[in-house]
Amino acid sequence: MSKKIKELELNALRATFRGVRDYVILEPVKVDAATDFEFRKRLREKKARAQLVKNTLMRKVFTENGVAVDAWAGPALLVWGADSIKALATAVDTIVRDLKKDPKAPDKFKERTAVADGQPVPLSVAKTLPTRLEAIGGVLAAVLGPGSQVAGCLTGPASQLAGILQAIEEKKPEGAEAAPAADAAPATAG
Repeated sequence: MSKKIKELELNALRATFRGVRDYVILEPVKVDAATDFEFRKRLREKKARAQLVKNTLMRKVFTENGVAVDAWAGPALLVWGADSIKALATAVDTIVRDLKKDPKAPDKFKERTAVADGQPVPLSVAKTLPTRLEAIGGVLAAVLGPGSQVAGCLTGPASQLAGILQAIEEKKPEGAEAAPAADAAPATAG
């Protein structure tokens, strides 16, 4: 392969993977055309893509993007896209399991690793990582939880005091209300 062609391929990979931080790296083993078509079709339904990449070129692209992964031995199928690493890992795992029709047949795709925000993690861990919205919700719950407890502590005694005052007001004897009204009437007449 000439240097010019390698440079063109490298530039295409740089453009494709610019800003992408979540991946699943698989190793295709004896994948036939029908299995490959079905795998890619089901990935497209999940808004994910797959590309068979040249290891030396991807190593350069990953190094430039700050992704520290050493999974470049043998053929590599790079899968990226979806909303989060959790959705991507779950989709890939489900599709790979569904494509293995015969339990005695060897695996068509072998898991190498998943990359979550530039850091390598096992695929099983990637399926349990929170999505961006779940993480933001967890942070908000951690921040707002103690605040709501403090607000409850401040408003609790005040609401109890208001309830006690209302109960006292309701228990006033009937004659106590009539007497002040009678006292007010002579003062206005005089």
